[in-house]
Amino acid sequence: MGRSVYVLALGIFAMVTSEFAVAGLMPQMAEGLDATVPQIGYLITAFAVAMTVGGPFLTVTLARLPPRTALLCLFAVFLVGNVLAALATDYVVMVVARVITGVAAQAFFGVAVSLGVQLARPDLRGRAIAVVMNGLMLGTLLGLPLSTLVGERFGWRAAFWAISGLALVAALATVLGVPRLERIAPAGGLRREMGVFRRPRLWLAMTTGTFVIGATFSAFSYLNPILTELTGFATGTVPLLLIAYGAATVLGNTVVGRLADRYALPVLAVGLALNLLFLSGFALLADVPAPAVAFLLGIGLVGVTMNPAMVTRVQRAGNTSPLVNTVHSSFITAGVIIGSSLGGVAIERFGLRAPLWLGAVLAVAGLATVVPELVRRRARAATEPAPPRAAAVVCAPGGCGARRGPSSCSGGTGVAGR
Repeated sequence: MGRSVYVLALGIFAMVTSEFAVAGLMPQMAEGLDATVPQIGYLITAFAVAMTVGGPFLTVTLARLPPRTALLCLFAVFLVGNVLAALATDYVVMVVARVITGVAAQAFFGVAVSLGVQLARPDLRGRAIAVVMNGLMLGTLLGLPLSTLVGERFGWRAAFWAISGLALVAALATVLGVPRLERIAPAGGLRREMGVFRRPRLWLAMTTGTFVIGATFSAFSYLNPILTELTGFATGTVPLLLIAYGAATVLGNTVVGRLADRYALPVLAVGLALNLLFLSGFALLADVPAPAVAFLLGIGLVGVTMNPAMVTRVQRAGNTSPLVNTVHSSFITAGVIIGSSLGGVAIERFGLRAPLWLGAVLAVAGLATVVPELVRRRARAATEPAPPRAAAVVCAPGGCGARRGPSSCSGGTGVAGR
């Protein structure tokens, strides 16, 4: 993998930092836009819905362009939305700004992942996806606290100006560091590219992404009140715990990226099973600090870090085009919407442990989309005849002859089977 794959991660980091910025600046934005905190919360929903619905349409619009040109166009759209957010004088303008940035961010994810795959050798594609998606993990680890810090020190508008500057740097790095390649979309026009969505296996693979992310975000969206009101941590301790959670996501993403090429489906099955264990354990022991923190870090290791395995599985069920990756990203974003919205409803009815139990239920649903296929593959592999083993040559002082099983000869001295 060349440095261009890391440049793509920088672009995603800028997009994710913009996505998360609102969550860290709710009180300041509510005051500045003469809105309530719940109204500011709806900006997160507007961003996510725009990603889910609008991203694929923008990807189709740019499908005929070379990938680097498409990325630069998406940077331009993103900057328009982000600058509009920095200049917003009322709530309605801010909603429009977040919709624009959400659509651009989703399309950018799809094009960047597809380009990252194209830039890597076939045996390194899972690792390339992990590197690109580390922009998402670093957005969790660094983007949210840094944008919050800038907003608290210099005002919430300054945070959006800073993100705009970061996007410009990422765009310049894309011009200098990403090679000029032909368009990624397969030949045959949009109709042929859309034909891949007739495959049930592809829809099943994308649905897995919805459940994996839904399970994780049902917990992640409410970590602050859970850790303060249930576990008993001071408010000032929570940012440190979130940084530790972000570090766990970076580590988990790296490990999954190295395994995704060969073991995408088993990794997903194990990851969902472990997330089910960690979410259930967190729900049961949320009021005990030590195990609560251990389960929190466990969720970080096996939650959003499943992205490389999810993307690899989807690409094998469909193809590596930007459209497939963007639609898959929409399924993932739907998981964010489902987990966060149903988690809020669950809290109102059953208390703060409820979103953790909801996450466990979604993890079980995710396992239902993975385990049957894994079992079928294992059964098929067990019934298929083993490939014939080639006869090995055994060298002896009197000559060489055939022998069953692996062997090797050393210097013609008759040493076999070393």
